[in-house]
Amino acid sequence: MHARSLAARRVIQEASVNDYSTTMAATIAGAVIGGVAGYLFFTANGRTLRRRIEPAIEDLAREPESFRTTVHKAAGVANEGWKLLHEAIGEEAPRRYPTTHQTSPF
Repeated sequence: MHARSLAARRVIQEASVNDYSTTMAATIAGAVIGGVAGYLFFTANGRTLRRRIEPAIEDLAREPESFRTTVHKAAGVANEGWKLLHEAIGEEAPRRYPTTHQTSPF
């Protein structure tokens, strides 16, 4: 029974250390983020820096949309290529859905 008690205490201590570490990491991260935000919004040099980096951030924000559009176009080209290949070898292109109508579940 004494061994179980020691094992239970170790588990509790490890959990406390993990909680403490997590709390400290969150506190430090919050302080750093708050310091950077304060610098960028409440100092003249910070506002100047923010105005200089805003165009780069906007460009970065547009990149995922551009990438999505490129992938969509590439998928359309690949789909057309498969259709042409099936037409060339005389097969009907496989359909995504076997029928064109929906059946009622009732």
